[in-house]
Amino acid sequence: MQAKNSPDKQKERTFIESARRAQIVAAAIEVIADQGYGNASFAKIAKQAGLSSTGMISYHFKGKDDLIREVVAEFMRLTAVHLTGKMDAETTMAGRLRTYITARIAMLDEYPKHFLAVLEIVSAVRAEDPELRGLTPGMAYFFSVQEERFREGQRAGEFREFDPKIMVLALHGAINEATARAAVDPDFDSAVCGRELADLFEAATRKDGMSHDN
Repeated sequence: MQAKNSPDKQKERTFIESARRAQIVAAAIEVIADQGYGNASFAKIAKQAGLSSTGMISYHFKGKDDLIREVVAEFMRLTAVHLTGKMDAETTMAGRLRTYITARIAMLDEYPKHFLAVLEIVSAVRAEDPELRGLTPGMAYFFSVQEERFREGQRAGEFREFDPKIMVLALHGAINEATARAAVDPDFDSAVCGRELADLFEAATRKDGMSHDN
């Protein structure tokens, strides 16, 4: 007979708790995407998750800001899974940029609610919602990584001289606009959008006479 606190019981609790957290995060994504960040109350999230009360959310998360951080973290994990292998297969920074754009836009077909939810959260961060200030350092780090990739391309002689900070803002502004368009346009074609944006940023970053075919 196993003791109440046996390793197997502890593993079972950990598995159940992880599954419950994932269920709550998935519900939060749905509510934020469909009703907006400002309307994403614990009551609505609990209802979406099929929970009897908001107490279950409070048990797993310290507050709404804690839950929102996990929503963003889940989006980043999904993005890493979908992009890392594809980008690592590229041998040039120009190729990595093109793959990043097309793969990110392609994700809109599979994870539209994730993109919309994060877009809502980003808008709230920009509006300086006090609850979300803890996200700012993480987002700043993400953008700094993107900026460094552009600088690597410049050092390698693949990209022209430009301000990487501005290029990152333009790139993610375009992806955010594509996300908003996909949500309301039934004719949105992610393959066409991804290709067009990749062509646009290739033209914006490359040195004269260079292209992804070279």
